[in-house]
Amino acid sequence: MRSADEPSIEVLPSPAAVVLAADQLFRATAAQSIAERGRFTVALSGGRTPNDLYRSLTTTTPDRAPLDWTRVHLFWGDERCVPPDHADSNYHNAMAALAGAAIPSDNVHRIAAETVPPESGAAAYESMLRSFFYLAPGTLPAFDLVLLGLGPDGHTASLFPGSSALDEHERLVAATWVSSFHTHRITLTYPVLDAARQVVFLVTGTEKAEIARRLLRERDPALPSAHVRPTTGELIFLLDAEAAARL
Repeated sequence: MRSADEPSIEVLPSPAAVVLAADQLFRATAAQSIAERGRFTVALSGGRTPNDLYRSLTTTTPDRAPLDWTRVHLFWGDERCVPPDHADSNYHNAMAALAGAAIPSDNVHRIAAETVPPESGAAAYESMLRSFFYLAPGTLPAFDLVLLGLGPDGHTASLFPGSSALDEHERLVAATWVSSFHTHRITLTYPVLDAARQVVFLVTGTEKAEIARRLLRERDPALPSAHVRPTTGELIFLLDAEAAARL
C-alpha cells in the first residue's frame, strides 16, 4: 500500500480506459470490503467521468464480477444546494446512471442539500454518518472508497480555493459558500477524506492537464486537492493521456 506521500499514479490512454480501470477497482474493493466487513461503503463524486463509471457498474460481463448491491452503501462526497430531482444534483445524476442496479433504498444515503439553511443539511448528514458508522466522540468514519474529481482550479469535492471548509477540522460535514459560483454547497471535510481506506481521483480531459501538473509534479499547496492525504489509506490517481500530458 502506498501512502499519500507516494500516491499511485496510473496514466491510461483514454477516458474510457479510466472508466474501465475505475470499474475494476470499484468491484475489487467492494468484494474485499464485503468479505472482510460484510458491507462496502463508498462516497460518490459528481461529474461526467464518475457518471460514466456508475453506468459501467450496472453491467455484468464474463470479465466483470457482479456486484452485491444489497451490501453496497452509497454516500456522497459533496452536493449542490438544489432539490434531489434537479439536473445539477450529484445524487440525481448518480442515481440516473445507476438505474440498472438493484440498490435497496435503505442503502442510499444522500445529502439533503435542499435544506434551508444549508448548515442544517450539513449537520443532518454528519449526524447520519455518526449513527451509521457508530462513531464514538472524536472518531472518524472509515469509508472503504472515496471517489474524487479534480476541478480546473484545483478543488475537489466542494473544497474550493478560499472556502471556509478548507479550515474545518472538527466537523465531518460542512456547508460552504462557493464565491465563484455564487452558491452554497455541502461537502465532506478533509478529516473524513483522509480517514478513508482508499481515495481515488478520476481525472480526464486536456483542460485538466495544467492543474494535474501543479498537483502531481509541483504538489502546489495552494490547491485544495493537494491537502487530501489519507492517514493510513491508499491514494490513487487515474488519469487519461490528455490530463497527464504535462506531467
